[in-house]
Amino acid sequence: MHVRGRPIAKVPTQVSGLDEVLEGGLPRGRTTLVSGGPGSGKTVLGLQFLCAGALAGEPGVFVTLEERAEVVRQNALSMGWNLAALEKAGRVAIVEARLFGEEVTAGDFDIQGLLAIVGGQIKRIRARRVVMDALDVLLRVFNDPQRERNELYRLHEWLMNRGLTNLVTAKAQRGGETVSQYEFLDFMADCVLRLDHRVIGQVATRRLRVIKYRGSGFGTNEYPYVIGTHGIVLFPLTRAGLAHQPLGEKVSSGLTGLDIMLDGGYRRASCILVTGTSGTGKTTLTSTFVQAACRRGERVLSLSFEESREAIVHAMLSAGIDLRPALRARRLMIQTGLPEAMGSDDHLIRALEAIDSFKPDHVTLDAISACVRMGSEQAAFDYLMRLVCILKERGISCILTNQISGMVGTDEELSGIGFSSVVDAVIQLRFVEKDQEITREILVIKSRGSAHSNRRQTFVITDHGIEFPDDPLPPPSRKRPAGRQGGE
Repeated sequence: MHVRGRPIAKVPTQVSGLDEVLEGGLPRGRTTLVSGGPGSGKTVLGLQFLCAGALAGEPGVFVTLEERAEVVRQNALSMGWNLAALEKAGRVAIVEARLFGEEVTAGDFDIQGLLAIVGGQIKRIRARRVVMDALDVLLRVFNDPQRERNELYRLHEWLMNRGLTNLVTAKAQRGGETVSQYEFLDFMADCVLRLDHRVIGQVATRRLRVIKYRGSGFGTNEYPYVIGTHGIVLFPLTRAGLAHQPLGEKVSSGLTGLDIMLDGGYRRASCILVTGTSGTGKTTLTSTFVQAACRRGERVLSLSFEESREAIVHAMLSAGIDLRPALRARRLMIQTGLPEAMGSDDHLIRALEAIDSFKPDHVTLDAISACVRMGSEQAAFDYLMRLVCILKERGISCILTNQISGMVGTDEELSGIGFSSVVDAVIQLRFVEKDQEITREILVIKSRGSAHSNRRQTFVITDHGIEFPDDPLPPPSRKRPAGRQGGE
């Protein structure tokens, strides 16, 4: 007879995305090891875990073995964590136990004195969490592998006997492996997280991997993360698609003709791709929707990798689209930035911070073809996939533009990076030469969950916006199967 064991107790880290990867958080009352190279964010993760616990009613002690306590306070404050205030409130204690590398051990020197100091602080604030930063610095003073192991196991048992949830950090070699003389740390800890700061294609990226987690399942992939203004943020993609909101009701595109072709307009919470060659009117079509949405009292966040905010506003005036009232009313926010300015992970956290603060109903992005300049086609794919999944989870509509080359047909890879399969609606714009004159045509290639016109329609861009010279045809009627009557 198989008896299912009781799941281990966990402590949420409150690090965005990490608890999802860890299936709930770190093991309560046990040891977690965080290793990584310089700049990977080991100390940041430790401070974030400690401060989140203090604010949630679980006081903690931070033991710094490498930096001054005042430097730790300053670094934490730059991310919005006021350690001094938490110390004053009795929720956090900082123990400065720095070693300078010139110490000489004599006799039976051990860590008992340090444990006595830490124990006094734990008792004083009734701590539930302990973070020991740069444990490898403490171990090197012994200069004896066997002594290192003995003292480490002494520390481990001391923490475990007090039921403390403890997180220790240690340096890792290039490539993410723990420094060889301290590899026994991996075996001692119940949960091991590896942080890696790497450079690919001249673009710096960070990745987190869970090496092991005794008694618990966990995400086994490498997960990108960034160190933002409020700490570490992870972007676990593997489960993001499971929480997509269903497509909502129809909302006008801002053009009566296009609404007819779409059988009523765009679906809320959907992803729309507008694709075409340069000059076909992609930005104009998207700006038409932005203006209409803002006039309805909705909020729109526009992400632009092609032009500045001023250039976008000025260019649309020539087509009769004035975005200035929406900007003044704070219904429109335009966020611009060069793709090359930072890595795809940093671009994503910048967009997410804007989404969290502005709380838009819709997001537009111009253009996904520029995202490749964030480092690589894979980086662009990861950025867009994560962004769209997050927007779908939150029920936010998004319109993406993509510039393609040449007068192509519908068999063209419309997104350019294999992205079109997750898009709900695809609208193609193109130039057509007729009687020695270039005209523009629009075609709805697909509209998931909705009927749509299957014919190309001619349109023109005038001083009053986009107009259709001919009345667009509605979607073809759906014939009822022979032998069936209505109501049956």
